[in-house]
Amino acid sequence: MAQTGRNNRSSRSDREEIELVEKLVAINRVAKVVKGGKRFGFSAIVVVGDGKGRVGHGTGKAREVPEAIQKATEQAKRYMVRIPLREGRTLHHDVTASYGAGHVHMRAAVPGTGIIAGGPMRAVCEALGIQDVVSKSIGSSNPHNMVRATFKALQMISAPRQVAARRGKKVGELVGRRTQGEV
Repeated sequence: MAQTGRNNRSSRSDREEIELVEKLVAINRVAKVVKGGKRFGFSAIVVVGDGKGRVGHGTGKAREVPEAIQKATEQAKRYMVRIPLREGRTLHHDVTASYGAGHVHMRAAVPGTGIIAGGPMRAVCEALGIQDVVSKSIGSSNPHNMVRATFKALQMISAPRQVAARRGKKVGELVGRRTQGEV
């Protein structure tokens, strides 16, 4: 009996892993100079998301590329966060954040806009499941800083329901009626 319970649990986690989107953001080769020459190592940045509002990022270091990617993926899966999306396709409001010297601006967009973002920001948006967003990165183009700044910005987003609960009001009092093409 206990055996079947274990199998059900493992098959459920396998299904969750199949649904996750993994995006490799960057790989960096580093050299350590030792007595016999140079020892090469690799670091990888990976973004993992379910395409439905959950996303995480991780970094991994190893002597071989596949091992570094695997470590980064495991870390990203461990530290996934939920981000509220409007209609499951865009942000609820515009947001700006920075991490180190990297600054990001993200704006909600109308349907059909697509993901207008570069490099690391695009990987995060695709893994998260955002379909329409306009974003700009300013300052550092370091992938570590860009991913962290993007995550910082996304974690600042709050849904109208959360804001209404904080203020003790109804959602209708905060959000007016929207017309068809309005963001």
